[in-house]
Amino acid sequence: MAPWQAERIIDWLWLGTFGLWFIGGIVTKRTVGSHSDWQSRLAVWVVVLGWFLLLDRNLSGPLALQLMTPNDASAAAGLVLTGAGLGVAIWARLYLGRNWSGLIELKQDHQLIRSGPYGLVRHPIYSGFLLATLGTALVPGQMRGFVAFALILVAWGYKSRLEETFLIEQFGTEYERYRSQVKGLIPFVW
Repeated sequence: MAPWQAERIIDWLWLGTFGLWFIGGIVTKRTVGSHSDWQSRLAVWVVVLGWFLLLDRNLSGPLALQLMTPNDASAAAGLVLTGAGLGVAIWARLYLGRNWSGLIELKQDHQLIRSGPYGLVRHPIYSGFLLATLGTALVPGQMRGFVAFALILVAWGYKSRLEETFLIEQFGTEYERYRSQVKGLIPFVW
């Protein structure tokens, strides 16, 4: 598959995913408490900046530096990783259902989800999006994609720690037990 073809398909995959996220955000449970402060909001904005760098092909300067020569193999690998990552993120988002929030919030009748994708990692939405970001970065092979990956990795690593503090407050030993049994972002590793 030619890199330009993979980029077009990837654009549609991301667009569809963002559309699902928007629609899903409308039907979440009512928020009864928020633990989102400037740090968690900053992490979300860093992710948005990362996605802008990742998906804007018109950037110039050092961010457009070619780190890898685009070819059919890297385009195919990037497309597979992007599709798999977005698939995991969507699966996790749907599985979480109305408990989801883009910020750190307590929902009405909030539940601790530990099965499905949440039985593989504690933050499968982040894991899926990270895999998709890496896959998307491979296709053009430019600095911007790998900078985007690094920004998003740091932002979600940080935000996941903030969320974990909140989840320990809400679910206590139940969450501590879950945390000791299931890795955070990479199954069996981290």
